[in-house]
Amino acid sequence: MTDTASQPATLEEIQNFGGKYPKQLWYLFFSEMWERFCFYGMRGMLTYFMVTQLFFKDDAAQLQYGAIQAFVYAFTFVGGLFADKILGFRRSLFWGGLLMIVGSCILAYDPKAYFFLGISFTVVGTGFFKPNISTMVGQLYKSGDYRRDAGFSLFYSGINLGALLGGYLCIAIGKSNHPWSWNLAFGLAAVVMTISLITFVFTKRSLGPIGLSPFESRQLETDNRDTSSEQKWKPLLVFIGSLAVIPVIMKMVSKTEYTDYFMYTIGPLTLLYLFYEMTQFSKAEVRKLWAALIFIIFSIIFWAFFEQAGGSLSLFAARNLDNKLLGLIPVDPNGVNNSANSLFVIIFAPIIGLIWLSLSKKRKEPNTVVKFGLGFIFLAIGYWVFFATRFFANAQGIANLDVFTFAYFFVTLGELCLSPIGLSIMTKLSPHRLQGVMMGTWFLASAYGQYVAGIIGAGMAQSNEHYTVFQQLIDYTSGYKQLAIYAFISGVVLIILSPAIRKLMQEVK
Repeated sequence: MTDTASQPATLEEIQNFGGKYPKQLWYLFFSEMWERFCFYGMRGMLTYFMVTQLFFKDDAAQLQYGAIQAFVYAFTFVGGLFADKILGFRRSLFWGGLLMIVGSCILAYDPKAYFFLGISFTVVGTGFFKPNISTMVGQLYKSGDYRRDAGFSLFYSGINLGALLGGYLCIAIGKSNHPWSWNLAFGLAAVVMTISLITFVFTKRSLGPIGLSPFESRQLETDNRDTSSEQKWKPLLVFIGSLAVIPVIMKMVSKTEYTDYFMYTIGPLTLLYLFYEMTQFSKAEVRKLWAALIFIIFSIIFWAFFEQAGGSLSLFAARNLDNKLLGLIPVDPNGVNNSANSLFVIIFAPIIGLIWLSLSKKRKEPNTVVKFGLGFIFLAIGYWVFFATRFFANAQGIANLDVFTFAYFFVTLGELCLSPIGLSIMTKLSPHRLQGVMMGTWFLASAYGQYVAGIIGAGMAQSNEHYTVFQQLIDYTSGYKQLAIYAFISGVVLIILSPAIRKLMQEVK
């Protein structure tokens, strides 16, 4: 007799959940939370570590930061592609998590000698992990379920708890001046990544058919238990290939000129592949894919501005901010720079999600294009406040940390209007069998944003190597004023184009 209680849930049972959120969302929430601790903990250390421990110049460190982050996000396209075609989302996520643990352990052992080797493992691992867990969140919902945006907002809030803890703790430990401080900081990232992987392993059964490989899905549909060797060597080749590419990634990440060549190539090739895929779908589906590409292009601009957090704002925080929050609480300004955004996400993401739900019920919710436009306008306000820190600085060029932190409130509102909605809209506009690729393309756009962010930050730092602290304050804040202007223009353009983009989206809201 079959024990039906032990059987995995069907997709219909998962999607017919009561209340606002499916229970599986919470399991994915915790797995992603710890992975984001690892990722944002290391992200927050990169530029500062390269300047103070590897003795890179400011502009070189920011170009290097942009290159590393670009490869991290570019590899998500590859991870999404292999998850779609061969591995499935679950196996891809598990393999990526293992590689991230290995990379963090290498950095914990000797971060100075093996910096680029450890980073390369992390790059490839993140590529397999990051796009696939977001795709599984999208599959918890039926097409047209109005609760999807709220679910992604909650998911986005949850993972930022990990980013908050990792962003503050890792850099604070690294800067503690203990002989093993940087080893401990990178080692902490390895520990929490292990927790993430264990969480996923013990809860994946609740996902039913979600995240299985194409071969496993066919087996489930036909009740066929074939275990042919062909289906074993394909995943094995992916695993071997991803290990073999690590020395290549290491070389390309360590030499930023190679990153230039890569970024000039991968974008056009990705577009050609997507254009080929478009020939396999109906006209209505192709129009939706064109709408998705418009969102992707504007997201590149958004992330180029937003990702100054890990580059120029990291150095600005280290040199140009006091260390008192609310004028009283002693804190590490780099830790605040790394974690303020995440704290505001945790506080406001559920509120924003509930606002979208409430407006949707009243048929007053702004469409996705307008939300994107609002995201840019809030980002512009945030960067204007970063610029305004110059008016709250002393004669030595040390600015007020509270004003700096307040800027992240507006930056976060911009992010909440764009990023969780962006993840959701990729799953809405993409045909089911192309969702992993489109999610990977969404993160590839982030790669270009990171790449451009490094170039922008390097441009700000290029002339200030021998400047006083006060002169650096003026230089960086002038750059932030320019970014505010460009972000505002982008938001206005999107809102103006909203009717035309909505036609391409058809019934998708």
